[in-house]
Amino acid sequence: MSINPSRVWLKREIEAFSASLPKGSRVLDAGAGNQIYKSAFADHVYEAADFEKVDKEYAKSTYVCDLGEIPVPDAFFDAIVFSQVMEHLANPAYVLRELNRVSKPGARMFFSAPLVYEEHEKPFDFFRYTQFGVRALFEGAGFRVERLFWLEGYMGSLNYLFKRMLRHWPRNPRALGGGAAAWILVLLLMGLTPVLKILVYLTARCDIRHRYQDTGFPLNYGAIVVKE
Repeated sequence: MSINPSRVWLKREIEAFSASLPKGSRVLDAGAGNQIYKSAFADHVYEAADFEKVDKEYAKSTYVCDLGEIPVPDAFFDAIVFSQVMEHLANPAYVLRELNRVSKPGARMFFSAPLVYEEHEKPFDFFRYTQFGVRALFEGAGFRVERLFWLEGYMGSLNYLFKRMLRHWPRNPRALGGGAAAWILVLLLMGLTPVLKILVYLTARCDIRHRYQDTGFPLNYGAIVVKE
């Protein structure tokens, strides 16, 4: 299996976020799915919320609920993890207001969501987010954006695009309408396959070593936000 730079950086950022919290903090993993980052919060009180309606594997949630209606009192959590979830919400502003309600004053949240990604977990896939959209939504819900950043570097973005190119480009010229241009393109792509496989490996290795962010674009934005 090839390395996924986004997952590498997500794990690093979440571990750093956990380490920044006072020991014993009550943390909500909002939209936790199979709770792959639970172990990062071993020094805290970890709780998970998810609606559990997508056809995939789930870990046992503390709260099986809509994220817009979490069954806890106001100002209940010290911190929230809200990672790779907001693109799946039809009404993100409504959910952010609820996350604000259940957060203590000064509570911090780790957030990530895609700018570029293929549709997934259908039909629960609604939006992609620019840095300006992220900032507007959180500030509109009563949070202060402390840090807004590219989750991975541009080599991570290229790594994703190269992998999808290898998976999806048509092998039959007739699928491209036939003709000389279609035949030449398919033959060139076939010849490029070994090169693309090498590029997938090299872009992953380079990205996990250093996030190049001088030009290009990220797959995902990350943020640390604070309840005012």
